Amino acid sequence: MNRRRTRSEREPTIALINIVFLMLIFFLVAGTLAKPLDKDLRLVRTADLAGAAPADALVLHADGRMTYGGVAVASAADFFAGLPEPARTIVRIIPDRDLPAATLVAHGRALRAAGADRVVIVTEQGLQ
Repeated sequence: MNRRRTRSEREPTIALINIVFLMLIFFLVAGTLAKPLDKDLRLVRTADLAGAAPADALVLHADGRMTYGGVAVASAADFFAGLPEPARTIVRIIPDRDLPAATLVAHGRALRAAGADRVVIVTEQGLQ
């Protein structure tokens, strides 16, 4: 008895690679993500701008002082009571880098207890 060897036919992978490569080339040529900008256009440079704190923010200094618009504030509750009604929904705090975290959290909790809906901490990245 002669046994016949069965050959397993292999898939032609070269054809598949060629099709995928052609599709890649087609989409690179035909598809554009965004239209190019006009060559005469000069974009605005913001590197020279100085970051400025928001005018309606409570500034917490490293030594524990609080100021609002350059004027000293006695407590976070007094600051919140002096805010106009539209500014009471979001209260911004600008802490000094050296301010202890416990002091920052205490002022945030005092503002929430006074009735602030949201307390936002403004950082250096937010000013840029």
